[in-house]
Amino acid sequence: MAKRKVVYGLVCWIGLLLGLAVCPARGEVSVGRASSPHQEYAPDSVLTHIFRAATLYATEVEEYKADLYLKGLVQIHKRNRILKYIPSMFRFEKGVDDYIHESISKLHYTAPSIYDRKILAAASTFPGGDSRFLDVVDFLKFNLYAPSIMEDKVLSPLNEESSVHYNYLIDSVAYHRDGKVYKLRITPRYPSTQLLEGSCWISSNDWTIRYLDFRGKYDLVTFHVTMRMGDTPQTKYLPQMMTLNVVFKFLRNNVEMDYSGWLDYEEVKFRDKDAEPVTWRTKDQSHYDLTNSYTLICDTTRLMHDRDSFARIRPLPLSDREDSLYRAYDKRHRVRPEDTLRVEPTKFRRNLVLLGQMGDALISSYNIDINKVGNISCSPLINPLLVSYSHRNGIAYRQEFKYNKLFHNGRLLHLVPQIGYNFTKKEFYAKLDGEYVYNPRKHGAIYLSVGNGNRIYSSVVLDQLQAQPDSTFSFDGLELDYFKDVYLNLSHNIEIINGLTLWTGVSMHWRHAVNGTPEVAERVQLKYNSFAPRVRVEWTPGMYYYYANGNRKVNVGSRYPTFILDYEQGIRLLDYSGEYERLEISAEQRIRIRGLHTIAYHIGGGFFTNRDNVYFVDYVDFANRNLPQGWNDDIGGTFQMLDSRWYNSSRHYFRGNMTYETPFLLLYPVSRLLSFVQKERIYAGILFMPHLNPYIELGYGLGTHLFDFGVFIGNEKGKFTSVGCKFTFELFNR
Repeated sequence: MAKRKVVYGLVCWIGLLLGLAVCPARGEVSVGRASSPHQEYAPDSVLTHIFRAATLYATEVEEYKADLYLKGLVQIHKRNRILKYIPSMFRFEKGVDDYIHESISKLHYTAPSIYDRKILAAASTFPGGDSRFLDVVDFLKFNLYAPSIMEDKVLSPLNEESSVHYNYLIDSVAYHRDGKVYKLRITPRYPSTQLLEGSCWISSNDWTIRYLDFRGKYDLVTFHVTMRMGDTPQTKYLPQMMTLNVVFKFLRNNVEMDYSGWLDYEEVKFRDKDAEPVTWRTKDQSHYDLTNSYTLICDTTRLMHDRDSFARIRPLPLSDREDSLYRAYDKRHRVRPEDTLRVEPTKFRRNLVLLGQMGDALISSYNIDINKVGNISCSPLINPLLVSYSHRNGIAYRQEFKYNKLFHNGRLLHLVPQIGYNFTKKEFYAKLDGEYVYNPRKHGAIYLSVGNGNRIYSSVVLDQLQAQPDSTFSFDGLELDYFKDVYLNLSHNIEIINGLTLWTGVSMHWRHAVNGTPEVAERVQLKYNSFAPRVRVEWTPGMYYYYANGNRKVNVGSRYPTFILDYEQGIRLLDYSGEYERLEISAEQRIRIRGLHTIAYHIGGGFFTNRDNVYFVDYVDFANRNLPQGWNDDIGGTFQMLDSRWYNSSRHYFRGNMTYETPFLLLYPVSRLLSFVQKERIYAGILFMPHLNPYIELGYGLGTHLFDFGVFIGNEKGKFTSVGCKFTFELFNR
């Protein structure tokens, strides 16, 4: 029992360290307070007090506002040509290995775990002021009192449930006027990217953290963070000074970043100690507007970049080395008279420049922000991260471009062209999704989607399928006349009340036979067109939201599921034929159970009715995705092993899918693998339709910083029929 308490106490202590920066506590909290300054505590009692304090302090601070000053030094120890092609990496100058970056921001925290940072001024020696690779604020979201930290990437060692993953040791005890300060040494039981290692100093007066020193690793970076708490009654539970060392290593590239930060608190509000802890689950359900917790948008046109102006507001002086970096930058970029004399480049030189630009276009990512034109972004055209493999779809490649134009009063134009190619099926896909938001407060928007869809066979085949007995059913003996599909969806979207969205529009398809031979023409028409008005209703009860820039509504999330009803009515109009009705209903949700454990589910069903003439069984929520958008596409609600022909083979279906994600599951005993694996996933799905009563699919997956991989087993009517896998690159894609 004593050993268990020691373990739990140490875990709580680590949790406190990590939670310091975001969820401070009030001095009047008397959890485990000593009756006298030098009261003795047994080691297991110390851990018990720490765990109890962490539970209370996790939501003790309701809100704070502060000025944040960050100063970062970047040093390149090793680099090669690959470094410049890493997505979102700094832009470096040739032959320059040392850089400095500074910023002053407004930081606003609101419980639970809502952070808003608005940059007011910045100075840098990066070309063009670029500093996009690492937003250190994510690393500073250390709330050790909470179950998880760093945007839910790491398990807090001060959380009692996570204590089983840590070892704890009271390293030393220091005596002060107000009581003891315990130095708690925390080490993970096995190497893992979800665990931390280090020490924290905790006061026995109120069991709060006074100083912390932790190391960890996530993705391709290792980090070392230290924090010193404030020394006033309002800030003693909040970090005031902090340092952060981050080392990035990838393919013989080594970049080190040293950041220091200083916080000046304007206002700190504590929750009412008689009230419940502030969470979305306990918040007054009649108030879902979180606008006061968000500002988010930084007006880059008003961002201060002038070096002299920044020097006047810098709260901490520069060291000699830091000042020398600015002077060296100014010297490198000083315009000399001889530089103004233009020399006409030779034809050979122009060709080299052109080839270099073409090469950059193939292997570089772009994010271009043009004033009065908009923002254009795309990933490299040659990029292994855009390639995926699955047993059902084979090898596929996709590429998408994004264009955004923000107008006055929050109106937005958003265009997303996307192309893709399936190497296994030898099919090319292209589509364009467009959205014009004319009423940002009510999500009022006009949508346009046009492209080519999956190849599909008509309802003529359904009678053949129905005639086959289950015992001898097979697609191989059927004549499946496939049709190519070009579609256009035009719709209007409006939010009627908070969380209730009405989508109305039309769906048009132009389909023609892949093989237009006379033999095929004897069985079916070679061309079919369809025209169908469509209504889609989505309802998410208890939706939380905020208004960006005071006008654009942004939905944050809800603790309730989203319910969807999608109805489509095919009608005869001019050359359009095919009368039918399609109705689909579904519900989906992603639930955080505890810490880093989540469950996502998707249940739904659909059917075609009032059929007349030839139509195509083409569901919306139950569809074969030719180009998957990511590992968790459709909230894990897909069947990886199901033959694509089943998606269009029945006039009705019912299905359910579930995904469970956790950092520690089957690989718990294999500690060496845990240093590489970030997530483990369990998949389960069930499908009911004719000839498949039921189809069951089970899967197990691993998530790493390089790739995601899963193995799946399909079971038809009690018999295991297929085994396959899915693989996607995830490097720099999270």
